[in-house]
Amino acid sequence: MPRPEFQAPPEIFYNDSEARKYTTSSRIIEIQSKISERALELLNLPNDGVPRLLLDIGCGSGISGETLSENEHHWIGFDISQSMLDVALEREVEGDLLLADMGQGLGLRPGVIDGAVSISAIQWLCNADKSSHEPIARLKAFFGSLYRCLTRGARAVLQLYSDNASQSEMIMKAAMRAGFAGGVVVDFPHSTRARKTYLVLTCGSSSMQTSLPKGKGEDRESCSDDDDDDDERDVDDKQTVGIYDRHRLSKRMKITKKGKGKAWVIKKKNQMRNKGYSVPPDTKYTARKRKACF
Repeated sequence: MPRPEFQAPPEIFYNDSEARKYTTSSRIIEIQSKISERALELLNLPNDGVPRLLLDIGCGSGISGETLSENEHHWIGFDISQSMLDVALEREVEGDLLLADMGQGLGLRPGVIDGAVSISAIQWLCNADKSSHEPIARLKAFFGSLYRCLTRGARAVLQLYSDNASQSEMIMKAAMRAGFAGGVVVDFPHSTRARKTYLVLTCGSSSMQTSLPKGKGEDRESCSDDDDDDDERDVDDKQTVGIYDRHRLSKRMKITKKGKGKAWVIKKKNQMRNKGYSVPPDTKYTARKRKACF
């Protein structure tokens, strides 16, 4: 059976019956809880006993939010499915719930959130479910608003199921352009069913945080530093895949042909003036290349 994101938009796929079916499945609850615990671990919050304000993006019926509540954190849940949020209200979850499309931005005040988690939700942004949907624009709106609402140095851990490498690259590029630093952590990379991919992002430059966390192997332990020095292993076999920093393309340097720059134009204009010709005065626009269209 294909994954839900390939069958229908989330607000349609997760109707009343599907939302209750999802929430009453003991297998789904177990998997969701384990992934949420791992995401909270990757957040690397200070162990000082102070509750943090976290985001649960794509919170659904509140299964992942319960893990945050069990660890005594406050949380705000976003989801686009009204049916999922109705089930969360019936279950009396402790977080605040908002009906919202993350592809349109989160709409929170800047610098008020201490961390964010998302379980199996970000890949939905790569689909164009409506004629007005443009995946790159929706990813830009999401990551831009997420970056603004996080405190400096806070982390966002987004677990996702990408369809292919190009989709993963599109998501990563959107995060980097928004200002995040980070990379991809893969748990159980050699297992087809247990493999889980986490996008671990830091709000700010990578120098503000320690190195990217290690992914878990088949022994459920983090891979050692010796594994990173093994040059014979392929990139796809590493539990931690890449670490990236924000990168913006620098403006292209204006290259003029030899002898055709601003100095050459002014020189020629002076020569014409000396010969008695009427020449326009020199301004800041002198020798500036005119755009092809306005």
